[in-house]
Amino acid sequence: MSEHRRKPPQPQGGGRAAARRGASASSSGRRATPRGATGSPSEAHGPDHGTGDEERPYSGRAEARRAAQRSTGGRRRAADPGRSGRRAPAGRPRGSAPGKKRIIDYPRTDRDGWRRWVPSWRLTSGLCIAFFGSLVAIAGVGYALVEVPNVALTAKAQNNVYYWSDGSEMVATGGETNRQIVNLSQIPIEMQDAVISQENKTFRTDSGIDPKGIARAMMNMARGESTQGGSTITQQYVKNARLDDQSQTVTRKFKELFVSIKVGTDVSKEDIMAGYLNSAYYGRNAYGIEAAARAYFNKKAIDLNPGECAFLAATLKGATYYDPAGATTIDRAATPEANKKRALAQMQDTLNKMVEYGHLDRETRDKYTELPKVQNPRFNTALSGQIGYLVDLANGYLVNNSEKTGITEKKLRDGGLSIHTTFDKKKIGQLEKAVQKVEKENIDPKKRPDTDTHVQFGGASVDPKSGAIVAIYGGEDSTKHFTNNADQTGAQVGSTFKPYVLAAAMKWGIRDPDLSEVQAQDERTQVSPKSMYNGKNKLKIENYDDSIWHNEEGEEWLQVNDGDETYGDPPNYEIDLRTAMQYSVNSAYVQLGMDVGLDKVKEAAVDSGVLEGSLTGIDFPSFSLGISDPSAIRMAGSYATFAASGKQNDPFSVTKVSSKDGELFKHEAAPNQAFTSQIADNVTDVLKTVVEDGTGTNAQLEGRDVAGKTGTTDDNLSAWFVGYTPQLSTAISMFRYPDDETVKDRTFLPMYGTGDQDSIHGASFPSEIWQAYMAEAMKGEKKAKFPEPEPIGEVVNDAPSLPPTPSATETEEKTTPPPTPSPTPEETTPSPSATESCTDFLGCEDGGGENGDTENGGTENGGADGGVTDPPGPTNTGGNGNGNGNGNGNGNGNGGDEGGIFAGPAG
Repeated sequence: MSEHRRKPPQPQGGGRAAARRGASASSSGRRATPRGATGSPSEAHGPDHGTGDEERPYSGRAEARRAAQRSTGGRRRAADPGRSGRRAPAGRPRGSAPGKKRIIDYPRTDRDGWRRWVPSWRLTSGLCIAFFGSLVAIAGVGYALVEVPNVALTAKAQNNVYYWSDGSEMVATGGETNRQIVNLSQIPIEMQDAVISQENKTFRTDSGIDPKGIARAMMNMARGESTQGGSTITQQYVKNARLDDQSQTVTRKFKELFVSIKVGTDVSKEDIMAGYLNSAYYGRNAYGIEAAARAYFNKKAIDLNPGECAFLAATLKGATYYDPAGATTIDRAATPEANKKRALAQMQDTLNKMVEYGHLDRETRDKYTELPKVQNPRFNTALSGQIGYLVDLANGYLVNNSEKTGITEKKLRDGGLSIHTTFDKKKIGQLEKAVQKVEKENIDPKKRPDTDTHVQFGGASVDPKSGAIVAIYGGEDSTKHFTNNADQTGAQVGSTFKPYVLAAAMKWGIRDPDLSEVQAQDERTQVSPKSMYNGKNKLKIENYDDSIWHNEEGEEWLQVNDGDETYGDPPNYEIDLRTAMQYSVNSAYVQLGMDVGLDKVKEAAVDSGVLEGSLTGIDFPSFSLGISDPSAIRMAGSYATFAASGKQNDPFSVTKVSSKDGELFKHEAAPNQAFTSQIADNVTDVLKTVVEDGTGTNAQLEGRDVAGKTGTTDDNLSAWFVGYTPQLSTAISMFRYPDDETVKDRTFLPMYGTGDQDSIHGASFPSEIWQAYMAEAMKGEKKAKFPEPEPIGEVVNDAPSLPPTPSATETEEKTTPPPTPSPTPEETTPSPSATESCTDFLGCEDGGGENGDTENGGTENGGADGGVTDPPGPTNTGGNGNGNGNGNGNGNGNGGDEGGIFAGPAG
């Protein structure tokens, strides 16, 4: 080693630090500080080995350094009290001996400040290994413990038992499991390929699970979003087989994951496919492909063609929304029309994918471009007649009000429930006989095929005191005609809507034409039934401020009366509102509705119990004439509000539900004072006039107070009578609508000539049915009287009351439907088009002859209780579209009601 790099020999007693101090002292001339004055650390541990006579030899500098560190407590010297220096950090004092070594060194003892809390790479990697190792262990245990499900052992569903209002048994049905397990050889390969193409194209090669799908579902559940099921056929098979646990929870997802892994490992793809197709739910209470083939096509599964297979694969997406028969008691959007459209689109998509993935040739695929013909969903003879409608009504009420009842669709399918209904067995039979009697005596399709075919009736009775639905007439037979005409039809109610206009005028009053629009909303004049209004035919309708009403295209509205009759004498043609109701004078009530405000008319209808979803055309004068389509249940329920002196109860159909575990639900009345008794009793008093000496004389009951109103619509498409006694409110409807699903573009048909009558009015067959039924239903009941009405409001447009010009014979009106709406899909704002002027109901006195109101663009799909009322289509100008709304009359129209019924929100 070169000389200039050689260091002087190290002292034997102090290490390099001591050497430096010594060197410094000798070189600078400074005297070294006495060791005893500094409190040398070496002294704390024993005598100074650096000054003794016996020196320990060291073999090298490294050993000398280690020895020095041992004697001084570390390489760093202790702070000199006499010199400025850094303060030792909190914690272990510098220079102190380290404590006992820990297994997990955290916080870290060899770091200062925030670094003490940063885990070392050894700790981090160790924790990761331990975590993933635990997961593997848990997965292993879970895999070992789960068992492959046996579908045959999971079918535990039972019947539900339904009871009449008197407690006697009505029917046991609805919960039994309709399943017949078949071998894969009995399932067409096209059915297997259809579900593979639509549900899981990698089924034959995957491991049985989709990790991404499972993670996505669990994340959604953790965030409280909508849940998602297993995405592979294996996972869906596992879910179907585990009927004892269908909860949407993270725990169940883990169970399903383990079972799916084991099934994918231990079970062949053929057995998985057979298990899936035999366990899946296809709707119509059909579990498994064999039951589904019989439920929809009345054939064995092996005989299904590719189109039928693709259709059944579509029902696996959710039979409620793909069954062509509809399921409006479950969801208002599941109308037959909407379901057919969805099912066809899904079926075609499946067929296209089968071609794309090589499962079907193009020539075969092109044979199936339309939905296959399916049969009526009812096969249980126990559900024939009205029973099937009643069961649907009760089920719809429970499911649509599940937040209140606690009864879900799955719970209904599982069965084991005792369901007590409001239905009066005796009254059900009386209503059915009344309809059959009038139909048999007057309707003859063989004799008059052009006018008497497709005639249908609907009806409902509601108890005004409670809202209980005591009777309905849903149609000829629930096993032949499966749309419940009491709950949904789409038929407009006509002038039976006018009582809501009168109630609004007495509740809110008419606006002052001399005030601004804002002021007029607050300063109103309450109207008396004695108030005078113009009964002129082709009356020019005005806004409340006396300006002429014009539609979007600048056209005036000239309201006509039925038969082009003018009421009252010139020059004013004034009649009071009682007389206008008695003879159903359109012009007077249309103008009254404009003076009150159509928003207030709508509010009065809703307050009485009509579902808002069934109201349409509220921006047009004809709204007051009943262009809306509430169900018979809702109409009976809303008139019951007047019968109960303004107390509104939502119609309901189930009083309680119980199971082996005890009572699950009990109906609790929640009446609402919709109108004061003064208003309601005055409406009743006016409606009494209709029956005593007006258009509703056919509905008179000997010795009983009866109030009611007739209703007929434009083009004679529907006719109604809705009336009540103090104890019972009943609505009857009549219309022509093809129930043959093979007929395309079905629509309401006019009833001119039906029953060998020039036209059908509410005063004819509907009122006759009402009278025949109520005469029997009220036998034995006390002949109660309506309350005497108190005077109300002011007589506006005061003038001498003049007798009506026409005789007091049946003079039912025709309602003028709203003009064709503008093509705004989310708003019902019809407006007459220029090319549709000059029909029978809208005149154009100035400038070119008579102008008619355009025909209604129809309220497609709406009617029911709770049903959905779609806005008329921009090209629909020929009458109402099909109704079938979703309602549920029970109180809950499936709308409804929360109750709808079934009819309403309640029930």
